[in-house]
Amino acid sequence: MRYRRWPLLALILLLLAGCSSTTFIYNRLDFFIPWYLGRYVDLNHEQDQHLDELLDPFLVWHRDEELPAYLEWLDRAGEQLKQEITAAQLAELGGEIQQAWGRIESRGLEWMITLGETLSDQQMAEFMAELRQQQVEYAEDFDRNDEDYRENVRENLEGSMEKFLGQLNGAQEQMLDRAVAQLQRSDQVWLAERARWLDLLDRILQRQPGWQDELRHAVATQGEFYSAEYRAVYQYNSEVLYGVIAEVLNSRSDKQERHLQRSLKKLRKDLLALQEK
Repeated sequence: MRYRRWPLLALILLLLAGCSSTTFIYNRLDFFIPWYLGRYVDLNHEQDQHLDELLDPFLVWHRDEELPAYLEWLDRAGEQLKQEITAAQLAELGGEIQQAWGRIESRGLEWMITLGETLSDQQMAEFMAELRQQQVEYAEDFDRNDEDYRENVRENLEGSMEKFLGQLNGAQEQMLDRAVAQLQRSDQVWLAERARWLDLLDRILQRQPGWQDELRHAVATQGEFYSAEYRAVYQYNSEVLYGVIAEVLNSRSDKQERHLQRSLKKLRKDLLALQEK
């Protein structure tokens, strides 16, 4: 999961957090081929046109098949929120988000491979250089002590909650404080996992015969690639976060409930508008 959004990802409405009336953007840092390849490598005119041709059926598929599923998910989440919600229910909703990401990755990978077959060696080297530079930048961002780490997590988590509930009260802020104090530090293990992915990707993208199937296999089995430490930290932190989010949601005031319902209504309206584009 995208590291910088992981507090949002714990929030049940994460899937729709990038949604507006005009855009719906996907970009997972742990998925090794970014969706908008043009941000990472200069494409020539023919490649740019080819990318547009490949994207069109992908976006049609997403609009026709995925957006209705998101609407169903949102409505079901809204129904669950009418009663006290549990951390287990949030985890189940989060699992469905994971499955949705998996479908996008699987579908998108094919056109990315097709485009990757047209890149020159120089373009591929440029692509990898950009990803390596990102790694350097992330390492600089994560060069912080434990206190700063928890402060950053705390700010992100509160901002994510307030996006849907409005301002938190004192008791709810204390809930966040207690949860953040329990979290295990995850930035360094995430950074190490991303470095391992880049090394694997770099080797695959030397494009020896059969590289396409090797890449498909790497994506399909990426969960098996993660270290035991990474999986343990992710599982532990997820449980802590789902727990505190359930606690905050169940303590929401009438004003926060109205804010939440407005947020849900807007998200639903945006999804319906996207279906019509």
